[in-house]
Amino acid sequence: MSTPELPFPIRSEAPLRDEARPGFRTKTIATRLTPGELAEVEASAESAGQSLSEWLRKTALRAARQRPADPIELVLAEVWALRYTLLNLFHSNAKATAEGTQLLPDSIVKIRDQADAVKLQKAHKILADFLALTCANRADQ
Repeated sequence: MSTPELPFPIRSEAPLRDEARPGFRTKTIATRLTPGELAEVEASAESAGQSLSEWLRKTALRAARQRPADPIELVLAEVWALRYTLLNLFHSNAKATAEGTQLLPDSIVKIRDQADAVKLQKAHKILADFLALTCANRADQ
């Protein structure tokens, strides 16, 4: 008696490598906890309204993605914020004067808050661009 052949393969011929499944979580991490530690972790996950695995994943990734403060980046961020603030204050004051009005205190606070909101991102980008250019120049030499 012969085995019937299926019109499709039972298993995919493609290897199941991590690269073949982007977006799928294929790796695991194991750890040991005391019963008290497990109770703490489970309580935190429950209070966040998440499953234990989801809470652990998000907590681990948040910690892993935090960068320590680089003093150079912090100084650059403050210099960028100062430049942004001064240029915007000069521009806003000139515009208000041309319109015959005064620059309101709320406008000054808004400019300061805008600078503070993006200064670290801008400093990080400036440094990344500088380092990329430096590496490219070294490669050319």
